[in-house]
Amino acid sequence: MASILTVTGVSKTYASGHQALKSINLSIARGEILALLGPNGAGKTTLISIICGLVRPSSGTVVVDGHDIVRDYRASRALIGLVPQELTTDAFESVWNAVSFSRGLFGYRADPAHIEKTLRALSLWDKKDARIMTLSGGMKRRLLIAKALSHEPRILFLDEPTAGVDVELRRDMWQLVRELRDTGVTVILTTHYIEEAEEMADRIGVMRKGELLLVERKAELMRKLGRKQLTLQLQQALAQVPAALAGFAPALSADGLELTYTYGTRGQGPGMVAFMHQVDAAGIAYRDLHTTQSSLEDIFVSLVHEERA
Repeated sequence: MASILTVTGVSKTYASGHQALKSINLSIARGEILALLGPNGAGKTTLISIICGLVRPSSGTVVVDGHDIVRDYRASRALIGLVPQELTTDAFESVWNAVSFSRGLFGYRADPAHIEKTLRALSLWDKKDARIMTLSGGMKRRLLIAKALSHEPRILFLDEPTAGVDVELRRDMWQLVRELRDTGVTVILTTHYIEEAEEMADRIGVMRKGELLLVERKAELMRKLGRKQLTLQLQQALAQVPAALAGFAPALSADGLELTYTYGTRGQGPGMVAFMHQVDAAGIAYRDLHTTQSSLEDIFVSLVHEERA
């Protein structure tokens, strides 16, 4: 699938000397949903700000549907809608006027039908004449999305879009995201809700300390980095791991009644079948067994907390 956004060698170092991004390379396909995960300070918002033309990169290039964000700023920016984390907007303006004004900022002619469609999709139609200051926090979040969609962008950035909103609003937002994707809009979101990334995203990127550690499809990420565990509940306690099982490096519980073997999902090295054959050969009796598999959250936590030598 053709790329609509290409980031090449993008780095950002601020005047203070802090390096927020370190040579980011990323290609995003037209019409996909990409979730960027990472702890606070990982560089997610800086990367989004650079792509949207709000921050100048120290080095590297960003091309949006053939337009360089520096040399052809207006054309590239017109293709992008941004929903920021902060709920900043004109408190005294009406919802209708705020969304209409956002469309005009990009040089688009007035289109009441599009504004109405957007407000209805976000359950804001009955608030169209209300002043923004009277809206709840959740309604203001919806308004930010409406403003970002006012000029019919082809790429939509959602920076922590469901932070601090209720379950019903979160469900409505994700339904809207699906509908946008179905119309060909590319969606890039940052989120702390890993279950949302797991449910919604076509691909998942993980950032840490200004670096993009990986970008993979969820199934491929689980295949490459997932781990499975086989736990045997033994009939008799073991004082130590038998020498015949040492090559598998299983963990023995403190009471000696559980033996846990951890293995990868890629098929490399000895697997569960080989381990069980060796257990039987060693004459180890067990009364029960169960298996577990690492979740996307487990993989994310292991990546962002891993300390490099």
